[in-house]
Amino acid sequence: MLFMSALPSEFSRRHFIKASTVIGSGLLLTGCQLGEPRVASRKQISPNDKLNLGIIGAGGQGASNLGNVSGENVVALCDVDENRAADSFRKFPNAKRYQDFRVMLEKEKRLDAVVVSTPDHVHALAAITAMRLGKHVYCEKPLSHSIHEARLMRATAAKYGVATQMGNQGHAMDGTCRAVELIQAGAIGAVRDVHVWSDRPIWPQGIDRSLETPPIPASLNWDLWLGPAAERPYHRAYLPFNWRGWWSFGTGALGDMACHNADTAFWALKLDYPISVEAEASPPHPETAPRWSILHYQFPARGGLPPVKLTWYDGGKLPRAELFEGEPIPTNGSLLIGEKGKLFAPDWHADKFVLLPKEKFADFKGPQPNIRRSPGHHKEWIMACKGGPPALSNFDYAAVLTETVLLGNLALRVGKKIEWDAVNMKATHCPEADQFIRNQYRAGWRL
Repeated sequence: MLFMSALPSEFSRRHFIKASTVIGSGLLLTGCQLGEPRVASRKQISPNDKLNLGIIGAGGQGASNLGNVSGENVVALCDVDENRAADSFRKFPNAKRYQDFRVMLEKEKRLDAVVVSTPDHVHALAAITAMRLGKHVYCEKPLSHSIHEARLMRATAAKYGVATQMGNQGHAMDGTCRAVELIQAGAIGAVRDVHVWSDRPIWPQGIDRSLETPPIPASLNWDLWLGPAAERPYHRAYLPFNWRGWWSFGTGALGDMACHNADTAFWALKLDYPISVEAEASPPHPETAPRWSILHYQFPARGGLPPVKLTWYDGGKLPRAELFEGEPIPTNGSLLIGEKGKLFAPDWHADKFVLLPKEKFADFKGPQPNIRRSPGHHKEWIMACKGGPPALSNFDYAAVLTETVLLGNLALRVGKKIEWDAVNMKATHCPEADQFIRNQYRAGWRL
């Protein structure tokens, strides 16, 4: 089985066909086909040639991603904050500099691919704009800011046949692949119960917007940083990192870590869209995510596999200690409980997973590997751009994982149990959820 992890289940296939049809007819996103740029035939890139890359978000996590693709031809760097991206600018003095990714994509005709490392609320607009121009895309997690954007990113990638990858780096680790192989081979038996937790938030949440209006730093283009979000005054409470807790820009603890921490379970158990999500949390707040939350996802039976309950914890909440067979509980991790044992991943990835109870699995070998090992998370995407196999966490897989993550936020924001109609992208009997499923963009920004 080579690079088969991203293949959707039959339900996903049926849903994707329906969603793609709706998008193509212009019903899902009014006007998304109007004025859409015509895509020129993409040039064939030899594995020995270098990609012409554009970097959208060159500071922070963008600088880390840039370091991982720096062996290619970096021709353009885009960032709204000159100070934040200063090191990247110095390292690539010959790259053209931009503040607006739309201008960069319009002017840099020679680009083959882009890396998107902006705050969450800009992911979809930057990635979809690039894909419609035939550019391959690497995008940080979570793939999108809204559920609707995740659907559209998946459909757009399929329509234009571009190579894609989401930045959940643990998906490419050898240990993660091995954990998936063991679970799918039945090493711990049928799994019906999963626990996933995170030490996030490590930024303020459950707070009000400040009434202060400090001056905008000279290095920052605040209007472009806001991008599609509703206009508001600049404040240091939002950046460079704390935007993650604000609903207008980020996706809270879930968005920051669930695409990492829940990835092994999602992949190994062949999970699809959940049928319901129910939340417990600190008091809700209209501006920011809660200080802590516990979410209960219910997934249906699929392909002979039993239903699964997945429980997410953040803000200091943790699973019961007795579930861990005496193992210490780390600040990030996941635990899959099967009929014959447990798989414990004591980190945000599963590279160093443990089978429990340890004495039972002391001499356990497991099946021969059957998932192709990654040459490296960024490297596999670069190879895919040059005609190689699809990257492991390409948008066909990553969009479904992202939507599942964001459904937790949907339950938090409406404050009630969500029954999810995935085919119609609706929370059943919950019209108040509609406003959170699809983003509203301010004037001058649209998909």
